[in-house]
Amino acid sequence: MTELAEHARMSTRTFARRFREEVGVSPGKWLTQQRLARARQLLETTNLSIERIATEVGFATAASLRQHLHAAIGVSPITYRRTFGTETAAG
Repeated sequence: MTELAEHARMSTRTFARRFREEVGVSPGKWLTQQRLARARQLLETTNLSIERIATEVGFATAASLRQHLHAAIGVSPITYRRTFGTETAAG
């Protein structure tokens, strides 16, 4: 977030406050939501491993992806893929 604040020529605190005013959530929460949306798309449409998807969307580890996905929608990446993946993606 520091880089974004610098790019906007604002302090980190001001950037976070203005971001929340405009978007409705903190920059960190917004970024996590975007990462999860992309991860869900990849789970639905590809055969990529959970580890690869985590890396592709910007989570440090597959465990981090699992934790965030479970917190957001209550299921693991594997369960999500089985439920929403296409035949091609699911195997």
